[in-house]
Amino acid sequence: MKRMKRIILLMLAITHITIGAAQRLTVSAPSTVAAGENFRIAYTINTQDVDDFKAGNIPAGIEVIAGPYTSSQSSYQMTNGHTSSSSSITYTYTLYATKNGSYTISPAKAVVRGKTVVSPALKINVVGTAKPNANGAPKMHESDESDPVRTAGTNISGSDLFIKVSASKQRVREQEPVLLSYKVYSLVELTQLNGKMPDLNGFHTQEVKLPTQKSFHLERLNGKNYKCVTWSQYVMYPQMSGELKIPSIKFDGIVVQRNRSVDPFEAIFNGGSGYVEVKKEIEAPGLTLQVDPLPARPANFSGGVGNFTISAQLNKKDVKTGEPLNLRIVVSGLGNLKLLKAPVVNFPKSFDKYDVKITDKTQLTTNGIEGNMIYDYLAVPQQIGKYEIPPTEFVFYDTKTQQYRTIRTQAFSLKIEKGTGTSSEMSKFEDEQNKDIRPIMQGPAVMIKQDNMFFTSMLWYLLLFIIVAATVIAFFVLRQRQEINSDSRRLRGSKANKVAARRLKLAEKLMEEGKQNDFYDEVLHALWGYVSDKLGISAEQLTRENIAEMLNRRAVNTETIDSFIAAIDECEFERYAPGDSQGNMNKTYQMAVKAIMDIEATMKSNKKGSLMLLALLFCTLSITANAQTKASADQEYKRGNYQQAIADYKQLLKKMPSAELYYNLGNAYFRSDSIPQAILAYERAALINPGNRSIRFNLQFARGKTIDKVAEPDEMFFVTWCRSMANLTTVDGWGSMALAAIALLGCCILLYFFNSRIAIRKVGFVSSIAFGVLFILCTVFAMYQKNALTNKEGAIIIAPSTNLKKTPIRSGADEAVLHEGTRVDITDRSIKGWIGVKLADGREGWIEQDAVEEI
Repeated sequence: MKRMKRIILLMLAITHITIGAAQRLTVSAPSTVAAGENFRIAYTINTQDVDDFKAGNIPAGIEVIAGPYTSSQSSYQMTNGHTSSSSSITYTYTLYATKNGSYTISPAKAVVRGKTVVSPALKINVVGTAKPNANGAPKMHESDESDPVRTAGTNISGSDLFIKVSASKQRVREQEPVLLSYKVYSLVELTQLNGKMPDLNGFHTQEVKLPTQKSFHLERLNGKNYKCVTWSQYVMYPQMSGELKIPSIKFDGIVVQRNRSVDPFEAIFNGGSGYVEVKKEIEAPGLTLQVDPLPARPANFSGGVGNFTISAQLNKKDVKTGEPLNLRIVVSGLGNLKLLKAPVVNFPKSFDKYDVKITDKTQLTTNGIEGNMIYDYLAVPQQIGKYEIPPTEFVFYDTKTQQYRTIRTQAFSLKIEKGTGTSSEMSKFEDEQNKDIRPIMQGPAVMIKQDNMFFTSMLWYLLLFIIVAATVIAFFVLRQRQEINSDSRRLRGSKANKVAARRLKLAEKLMEEGKQNDFYDEVLHALWGYVSDKLGISAEQLTRENIAEMLNRRAVNTETIDSFIAAIDECEFERYAPGDSQGNMNKTYQMAVKAIMDIEATMKSNKKGSLMLLALLFCTLSITANAQTKASADQEYKRGNYQQAIADYKQLLKKMPSAELYYNLGNAYFRSDSIPQAILAYERAALINPGNRSIRFNLQFARGKTIDKVAEPDEMFFVTWCRSMANLTTVDGWGSMALAAIALLGCCILLYFFNSRIAIRKVGFVSSIAFGVLFILCTVFAMYQKNALTNKEGAIIIAPSTNLKKTPIRSGADEAVLHEGTRVDITDRSIKGWIGVKLADGREGWIEQDAVEEI
């Protein structure tokens, strides 16, 4: 019993210690064991804060011998001044296989921050029979490899923990990239590893960013299952020829071992520990690379080694003297882009030249540095005439063909006219630098379903039918308006309140004049007449019981009914009551007014209450459905955690599209300097809500950051006007306006036919034509927006650069070089791996499908 209490206290203590949040729950165990063997199953959560943990159900045929044993690991690293940390907790069980068969252990569950994470199910095959140890105890299945947490004092050999160093190439040319990888192999519980790459002579080195949270995987090597992970990678560009050595590196590691001499109960409550940390120094071996020199270099060699393309764009060809023009040259590809010399542009001698502006649009990958280097050349012509800017050459060493290649841009012809002689437009370039995107949209997001839009839905057609049918019915009903006007009961009911008010006003005057009998007669007439007119009851049928029953049918509450009956009784009683006649009359008057007002208020509120409540509930649900999660994503954006904000917005967009979410996602991408993805997100937001000015502004602003400046062709003014009108609101916005227009059209038709005044009939006639035209326009614009939203033909180039081919083959002739962020319209999807596209300036061709992402 004492031991049982200690175990219970131990479990409570462990549960108390493990509080917090987890990201994922993994499980490891041997897939095959023999009957009569012990084996271990370990559940690992990559955090030390766990609210609750429940292992999966153990099937019959497998017994639990011991567990759970908990072990936690933490590591902290500092690299280039940045500190990173990771932690995890592991629950280990020792199981015993009793008989052969195939068994499934159900998923384990852990509760973290109120959320439940689940491990995968585990399948164990029990095959054959194991021989027991010499002492008759069951044998542990691969005990040295299955349990990485070894007993304290156990020797850690070079085969238990080591680092392999590999290079993607052993023999390279100067400036040719080499990927250097450090991979850790471990049979022990490694919790921390620190090592620093020394400064390498003869190399230009850049570290590849790898995930801070290391994820180990199993790899079999020399007959053993090792936990391994790529710890670090570097891209190196050799700067000289010969044998270049990469020295060995010493890493300082910490390995956790179990101290079996410590009682787990004492470890928890007496400040002890069931585990010890052992420092282990690991040496990563060095390497030697053979670097061959480049062949004899041409005089105009750019220093580029790799595979490149070049393109050029001129912002305008007709310019006046004193006005600046910009020539943009883009070198794209894979290689030592950061080490290139700027291409030499030969402007005419009469041009004033400025220093080249270099924009780095490259990224480091395991293949090396790839992307675009942008060179902007600013020049100002000073003399009129016709000039030509000759092609710009770029010479590089092609690592594929192992020879030098020369590529060229096209030539440009210029026509320079006489300028005004005023100040230069250089200030415009400075003004562009001061602009910025507009802030994110806060508050709830309006979700839409593209396959379930309001316009042309069953509900839309139903409402359209109801409006038309109501207009037709109203037309025929109003034809019989004389008959309706002759219905005195209905007229009296609608005017009951006004009649009662006139009588009460007369009663008030009689009260001021002190005419007691006349006052009470008028108040009684007001009360009995009000209910007679309001409820349509003849004077002969007026009784207190009938009044109460009819008011109850109209959903008037009992308290209001009793108040009205009491007002009648009070009026009749006070008529003959002695005492202060003026005070009695005032009291009776107030009760009568209050009774009538209460009934009016109650009957009016009953008509509107249900509809208002439903509308309120609908608005509340539509707003709160996504407010909380979007608010958290917005908060991450405000804190500057743009990558987390991107992940949150994308997760929300998986549920349903939203213009607000796409817009905010575009802002997060823009802040992360991912212009193509920002443009893609803004384009998708503009499809949903084309009339939003912030979306349009940020889209145009992001387009201004792209490399390619594709001029759109001129179009007729009315085409531009119609497109701008169609983009004022969403497809459902136009659909709703169309319904409103047809409803107003019906009202104006009725006004024209059923009003006796000539001026109002003219207004109705003119308004009918106007609302009819408005209905047609709204329907056409809604169909235009729906077609743009459902038939998506636009796409954004996401590859750093791609060639626009004249034919859909890689060896085909190039039409142009397109760069990331450029919009194209898809014209042909018939050839696998290729798509036919058209640019805004009319150029057409083929590009590889992987280079674009459809809007």
